[in-house]
Amino acid sequence: MKIPAVPLIAACCLSACGGDDSPSQVRAPGGKAQADTAVLEAGAAALQDRPPVEALNAYLDGFHFYNGTPEGQMEAHHYCAILNEDLIQCVIYDGNVGQAKLMGVEYIVSEKLFKTLPAAERTFWHSHVHEVKSGQLIAPGIPKLAEHRLMEKLVSTYGKTWHTWHTDRKKSLPTGVPQLMMGFTADGQARADMVAARDRRMQVSSEQNRQERQDIPVPQIVEGADHWQRQAPVQLGDPTGAPHEHTP
Repeated sequence: MKIPAVPLIAACCLSACGGDDSPSQVRAPGGKAQADTAVLEAGAAALQDRPPVEALNAYLDGFHFYNGTPEGQMEAHHYCAILNEDLIQCVIYDGNVGQAKLMGVEYIVSEKLFKTLPAAERTFWHSHVHEVKSGQLIAPGIPKLAEHRLMEKLVSTYGKTWHTWHTDRKKSLPTGVPQLMMGFTADGQARADMVAARDRRMQVSSEQNRQERQDIPVPQIVEGADHWQRQAPVQLGDPTGAPHEHTP
């Protein structure tokens, strides 16, 4: 599978990505920025280069759940950089506003690269077939034709996702241990109210997307992905013994 970097970047330029604001889930503690902090920020913005950050030029919005806790679901805003034809890296936020909290990261590989991974490594990865075909994965703000082309590429990719700040559980600080996340693989798994709320806010229709993506071929999922469907799910335990509760 080839991911054409230049067309994809052009199609998903952040300046073109729309959708209504999605606020952060929590208010982080801390004092209001002082005048000297604002001056430092302004100076850094004017003088410092930020190549890795400036490379984040594709915006995807979808849903994740905690591996082993399928009822622990949340919306995830992905800001991605295309490293090459077969590898994308994304930072994930709990919203798309300036005060959104950095929840985690996702690495996306082509089918070709996924097939090179050993069996044990594949247990950490999830497929994107249902996310694309269900219409739930979107690229807000870009033309429908460009989004459709992007989804044709993403449908056969695989993602490895870790969340480090669990704002869906109302944690105001990034406490606890990272958690492995998964993507949905069938209808009825994602909470209908969660998807509907996102659709209203973003002014999109997952169901309409589903209909428009019927022509996208369904690839066969490579063995080893979506491990949670067949065996005990892999997850990190908290060494402090603290329970990892979810918020339905």
